[in-house]
Amino acid sequence: MNWLDRQSFLGANSEERLAEMTVGLVGLGGGNSHVAQQLAHAGVGHFVLADADRITLTNLNRLIGGTWWYVLKRTAKVVIMKKMILAINPKARVEIHCKQWQLAGDALKRCEVIVGGLDNVRGKDELDAFCRRFLIPYVDQGMDVHKLGGGQGHLVAGQVVLSEPGSPCLRCMGIVTDAALAEESRRYGAAGGRPQVVWSNGVLASLAVGLVVQLITPWSLRARPGAYLSYDGNSGLVMEAERFRRWSASCTHYPPAAVGDMAFDIRKFMASDAKAIGPNWKRLAQIMWSIRKWTSTVI
Repeated sequence: MNWLDRQSFLGANSEERLAEMTVGLVGLGGGNSHVAQQLAHAGVGHFVLADADRITLTNLNRLIGGTWWYVLKRTAKVVIMKKMILAINPKARVEIHCKQWQLAGDALKRCEVIVGGLDNVRGKDELDAFCRRFLIPYVDQGMDVHKLGGGQGHLVAGQVVLSEPGSPCLRCMGIVTDAALAEESRRYGAAGGRPQVVWSNGVLASLAVGLVVQLITPWSLRARPGAYLSYDGNSGLVMEAERFRRWSASCTHYPPAAVGDMAFDIRKFMASDAKAIGPNWKRLAQIMWSIRKWTSTVI
């Protein structure tokens, strides 16, 4: 019996497809720790993890895989996630970058889908723009806690958005706005962070994992590109956002022609591999395939 037999409904070749795919996880302090764990259980074979932070005591209320020992050792979050993934699936390949995700761009370009666990609007905007340029589906998670008036307590709310070519982006959906960016800039450096709790992070992460698997395997076809799922943590309801349901226009923030790597230089690419080619025609074929793939992307 295979360890993935109970998810064979995902499709005849789903096990192989999941094992071959590469998922990028940016930000690993909360929701994406759930995502890493679940994708490992689902059989995803390749991971690119990017986060510059190390675990602290305040992470223990939400970081899956976090322990007191890791806190005492000030272990990098990407290291914790790598150990957790390999404990679940020793055959997985996990590439880690303990740095800002912008400095791991070359590795993230190779991903088939990227899941964001960023807690700031500026970072979400930049990562969405990066994914749009390289035609990579981007799944964004967001959660916040709002104090209700009249002694009504607090509202836990969040959303999961799939931004991909042909769908509205985070700006279209109102996740990123100029007002939110300005407000965040004014609050920059203020003490404390946004409230986070493990159970709501887990709900949003599970929704994100479902979208990732749906992108890769044919078990459930979506009617249209993109997704916007809104979560009410007080009632436990998850609904498709009305704004997404009514959306019928094209994304005006990222034109279809604004794709590809502006820093790509074909001469440097060929020169770096010229010595390695020699009689190795297989390597030459791989290089030519890469060039054709790149040119088809940017045209």
